[in-house]
Amino acid sequence: MTKIRIIFMEQDVWEKLSPEQKKRQLYLEQKKTLEAFLERGAISKAQFDKSLGDLTVKMGMTGLAEKACYNDVI
Repeated sequence: MTKIRIIFMEQDVWEKLSPEQKKRQLYLEQKKTLEAFLERGAISKAQFDKSLGDLTVKMGMTGLAEKACYNDVI
């Protein structure tokens, strides 16, 4: 059986998540991408801060805990 990965999750796990949990997981993946860009010098700290702030506001994640992780959503 072929398993499709969605944002590093198995499809069956992804499908069981609520819309809010999916939104949160997508936010966390986008945040990880921004962090990777910052670590590799692809963006400046100012660009990172602006992008993360914009992402946080647009996705409505202003109350999301800083240490959230994959296990929190399943």
